Amino acid sequence: MDRRSFCKTASALGVVAGTAGCLGVLGDPGAEGAILGPPDQDLSEASFPSYGDEMPDFTVPDPIRDEAISTAQLEGERAVLWTSFYTNCPDGVCPALILRLRRGQEAAAEAGYGDQVAFLPTTFDPERDTAETLREYAGQQSVDLDAGNWHFLRPETYERAQEIHDEHFGLKIEKAPADDIENLEYRFPHYGLIILANERGVIERAYPRGPKTDIERLVDDLERVATA
Repeated sequence: MDRRSFCKTASALGVVAGTAGCLGVLGDPGAEGAILGPPDQDLSEASFPSYGDEMPDFTVPDPIRDEAISTAQLEGERAVLWTSFYTNCPDGVCPALILRLRRGQEAAAEAGYGDQVAFLPTTFDPERDTAETLREYAGQQSVDLDAGNWHFLRPETYERAQEIHDEHFGLKIEKAPADDIENLEYRFPHYGLIILANERGVIERAYPRGPKTDIERLVDDLERVATA
């Protein structure tokens, strides 16, 4: 039973003792394996993984570096900052998400812990987000691809992208008409989720309002987790 299911069961039964890692338990110092204490907002009932949960285990190609990136293989080596996006985003949500990861990358480089974190933005539009498109997008967003810690992940197919986001992150990905936008055939609804996990694979923070997340706060969380 995972932490979230256990906490729900414990809450229903009125169990208090032995529930370390469950938010809302009196005197709880934090989730097992976590570096940060409990967040201000309890997201344990959300559809996406959050504080104290395990980082989802998946493997997705990085077409720019021509290699497959596995979250499981990163455990024990790097903290992870993850989000999802697509380059044809028409309303600024995805650039705002990428900006926050990129600022994290810049801060890590400046403070000397760039090799202790991996940035994993994952596209849910692989049909349009080719390696060439992603490389061009990296330039537009001032991402440092040469740092070796940034991976634009591109699932092999749209169906695979749907599967990853639904099964691992509880996010339903569906194309929607874009009749109101010139030269755009389809668009996607936005969730704006950013997830930070430590090198043990334990999620430290889920930021559901990713595009509006305070950058300094996110960078501070990242540094504390990556350098612990």
